[in-house]
Amino acid sequence: MHDNSTLHSFIETEFPFHVLLGVRVDYLGEDAVRLYIPYREQLIGHAKRSMIHGGVISSLVDICGGFAVWTNCKPEDHIATITLSVDYLRPAKPLDLYAEARIRLLGNKVGNAHVVVWSAGSRNTHIAEGRGVYNIKRG
Repeated sequence: MHDNSTLHSFIETEFPFHVLLGVRVDYLGEDAVRLYIPYREQLIGHAKRSMIHGGVISSLVDICGGFAVWTNCKPEDHIATITLSVDYLRPAKPLDLYAEARIRLLGNKVGNAHVVVWSAGSRNTHIAEGRGVYNIKRG
């Protein structure tokens, strides 16, 4: 397991794409990783429809799943996405967007995470579910 304060900062500040999306850490543990993206108008997919773009949702699924795998590896290991699948279940309202990932399989070279996504205030109403398969390159 990684040092949580270091990993927290690493996730939020060391990836330019995470900074662009505004990714924030809500919870880090060996059992789960929960991240969120604070709502802002630039995340809307179409100006006339107030729904967060699907690409934002799939990016959050991928980032969250990858870090769920990585928190169960050594800090010097590297993670790369092999496969990502996302089921969009309902529109994402213009609210903060949350995702929680849990490990389904952790092998020596591959990790698999299941991710659920919801809007702030509606944790039990999933707007998307995803599965990521990640290559683990031992450092």
